[in-house]
Amino acid sequence: MKKIAVLTSGGDAPGMNAAIRAVVRKAAYHGVDVIGIKHGYEGLVKGTFEPLDLGSVGGIIQRGGTNLFSARCPEFKEDAVQQQGIEKMREAGIDGLVVIGGDGSYRGAMDLVKKGFPVVGVPGTIDNDVPGTEYTIGFDTALNTVVESIDKIRDTATSHENSFIVEVMGRDAGDIALWAGLAAGAETVLIPEEDYNLEDIVSRLERGEARGKKHSIIIVAEGVMSGNELAKLLKEKTGKETRVSVLGHIQRGGSPTARDRVLASQFGAHAVELLIDGKFGRAVGIRNHKVIDYDMPEAFEKDHEADVGLYTLMKELSI
Repeated sequence: MKKIAVLTSGGDAPGMNAAIRAVVRKAAYHGVDVIGIKHGYEGLVKGTFEPLDLGSVGGIIQRGGTNLFSARCPEFKEDAVQQQGIEKMREAGIDGLVVIGGDGSYRGAMDLVKKGFPVVGVPGTIDNDVPGTEYTIGFDTALNTVVESIDKIRDTATSHENSFIVEVMGRDAGDIALWAGLAAGAETVLIPEEDYNLEDIVSRLERGEARGKKHSIIIVAEGVMSGNELAKLLKEKTGKETRVSVLGHIQRGGSPTARDRVLASQFGAHAVELLIDGKFGRAVGIRNHKVIDYDMPEAFEKDHEADVGLYTLMKELSI
């Protein structure tokens, strides 16, 4: 390959810039040119391309978000639109593509592969919900942001002797809620992958009060229900008010942690190696601390599974 392209798609995640940097610099090491595609698949179809060199990616490894920007492109599901994107790349002399994003981004990438264009996927999403890899770019940073926020909320909860419900991101996956709940010592965590029992939540609150506890932290992933909905249910059940804090998009931003920077660098470099070696339709990931690659369809043909052992441990430690 003489020229490859890179794009970021879907929700932004801290570490995407580190991955872009790794793609550009690994390619340069092998004498391969890189084109940056702005605004994801929308930019691919429109031909919003710009050359990337060593200077283009200097000073971005520590920056959150994505320098290539991201955008939704529902029409990319159409065959004609996909073909248009391929034609734009071929006109620009692009021989292969690295797609950084989640399972939705992988679906678009796989459609291109089926039409004969070489693509490799790199998992970038704070939700950590891409099957086939134990961790995705951005998860560690988002997790640390959430834990820091919960620590601050607990200070207020303690001072005013109130219980707080913290709503975090996670429409279909509860990894942020689960890991943050364990790390921050939450009394209760609700995730989409596990059924919840309102009586159990109330029982935990009552047990805490019985031993003199004046506050509690309840974490709910948005895919279960909103924090306000849970507060209403608890008030109906106990007659008591609970404060609600919705963390929202603060979870997406911020400088990536060292872990995310290293992971993104490894993933981006491995993606370039796969393209150079003629291995397409592959997704990069990490298992047992080793960077691996696997058939891309695995990333969206299987459902994300929460770590049941971690969930059980959280419940045991929050008695």
